[in-house]
Formats: sequence, C-alpha cells, structure tokens
Amino acid sequence: MRVTHRASIVWLLVAAALALGGCGGRDALTLYSGRTAYLVEPMLRAFSRDTGIPIDVRYGESAELALLLAEEGERTPADVFYSQSPGATDFLQDEGLLASLRERTLRRVAPRFRDSAGRWIGVTGRQRVLVYDTERVDAADLPDSVFDLTEPAYEGKVALAPQNGSFQDFVTAMRQVYSDRRALEWLRGMSANDSPTYTDNSAIVEAASRGEVPMGLVNHYYNHQFLAEDPDLPTRNYVFPDGDIGALLIASTISVTADSDKSDEAHQLLDFLLSERAQRFFAQESFEYPLAAGVEPAGEVPPLETLEVAAYDFDDLGGGLQRTLTLIRRSGLDG
Repeated sequence: MRVTHRASIVWLLVAAALALGGCGGRDALTLYSGRTAYLVEPMLRAFSRDTGIPIDVRYGESAELALLLAEEGERTPADVFYSQSPGATDFLQDEGLLASLRERTLRRVAPRFRDSAGRWIGVTGRQRVLVYDTERVDAADLPDSVFDLTEPAYEGKVALAPQNGSFQDFVTAMRQVYSDRRALEWLRGMSANDSPTYTDNSAIVEAASRGEVPMGLVNHYYNHQFLAEDPDLPTRNYVFPDGDIGALLIASTISVTADSDKSDEAHQLLDFLLSERAQRFFAQESFEYPLAAGVEPAGEVPPLETLEVAAYDFDDLGGGLQRTLTLIRRSGLDG
C-alpha cells in the first residue's frame, strides 16, 4: 500500500469517526483524542461493540485539545483525554483537571510509564530516532549525539516537525536534563542550520523516502509503517547511542477528567485499551511499543528492555510545555 492509499484510509476513518461521534448523544462517553483516527478508531469501535457504551470522539492536536479542555474547565464534555504524549496531559494535571485512576488500572503498566500521582497512565511508547536515506547518507557518518546536528556538516539536511507534540516533549526533556539555555542554543543552532520543517513525523519520513531530505528527527514507528508498505524504501532508523537525549522514549497517555460523571465507563475504556487484545493491535498496526505487561513489540522493533534511553521525569514534562513552546518560537523554528 502506498502513502497516497494511507491518506485515503485516514480520511475514511475520520469520516467514520465523525459519524460515530454524531450518534453518541448525551449518553455517550466523550473522548478528546490527540491520537489520530486511523490509529485508535478500530479499538474504540471494538470497545463500543463489546460494552454497548457509545463514544463521542473529538480529534485534534494534543496540546490544542488540552488548552481547550482547560478553557472549558468543569464545563468540559470530555470524560477521557487521550494524548499523543505526556506533556499535554501533565499540563491538565497541573490545572487540577484530571481524576485519580484506579489502582488496578495503574498496575497494568510499569511505574516509569505512569504518573506518580496516579492521574495518567501510558498506553503505548515511541522512541525518538534519526530516520535517514541510506542512498544519500553513510551510516558510518551518523552523529554520536543529537547535539551534533547543529554542526555545519548538517546544514539544510535534518528535517524537523516543531509543531508536533513528540518534538515538543523531546525539547522539554532536553530542558529538564540539561537546561533552558542549552535547549534554546540547540533550537537556535538547528534554525541557523536551515533545518527544513514539516507538519509531522509522517511527512518527514515520506520526504526522506523520496530523496527530498537526507534525514530527520521522528518517532521510531513511522519508518516501520512505511517499510511495511514498501520494503524497498531506502529509509532506516538510527538510534543515538549511550542514552543520548535524542533517543528519548515517550509514552502516549490516557486519563479521566476530574468532572466526568461517567467515571466507571471511562475506566472501562482505559482497561480495554490496556488489554492484551488492544495492546497487540497497537503493536502490530502502528509498530509502537505496547506498555502493558506481557505484550511484545511487533516486527523488527527491538524489545523495550533493550533500549538505552536518557533518564528524565515524565511528571515534569507538562509543567514545561508553555515554556518549551516559547523557546521554539524564539528560536525561529515555529514551522
């Protein structure tokens, strides 16, 4: 299946999602989803079939949905917030808009992939990598650190998606591990190096696969998806070694809103998405890391326990989201 076919499927699923949401009405469980329809819609439909609980879904960028929910406050119709990454979720926690999750739900995932206060839990994970075109880049010349990408040798060669939630969480983690000053220096260095910017990770991998850019910073699973469709593509993932911040592991998160009057139904959805059935679906369809215990990644994705990633605190990602956005704008990398 080619990329154009993927786009057609995405639009069909979005249309189906809108139709599903429209029939939910007042009795439906309302989900704000920063995860795209083609990734989650099949499991949402399976949940509704199994439980009889209809779901109203509002799709969008995680940060935008978080800001909307914060603006709505206790008036929000949202019962569940499903975020692409922890930053937007922790922002809502700081605003006091998330409920405590049940202990049996939290126990499904290792402590490193859930909030220490018990208000969000990871569903799937993705690692930050450098995707590169093997026909234009010699693997021996790949950098040892993401910080090396500001050097003149990489001018105009490294694609970025500054408006993407995972990129923003990566920058927030860089700020946490190093400092605001170091992160801003890196952002300005990438901007000064004329790094091409794209709307999202998928666009970067597509650009690399057709020779438009030699490399780009993305999440690991996008290139696995492209290669599953066309094994002859020249793109490969490179993982920065020695726990470099460029190899950050980020979790998609899910939580229940503080003012939801459908807490039982909301927790049923969380438990379903952490079930072996749903976790296997995510692993096989998206090539993300399943975070619930006992489910292995699919295809050529390396086991989670073999990853060497930078140490950082998920709980600090949300509090720094606004500051990160400010630094990205100041750097000139505003996409």
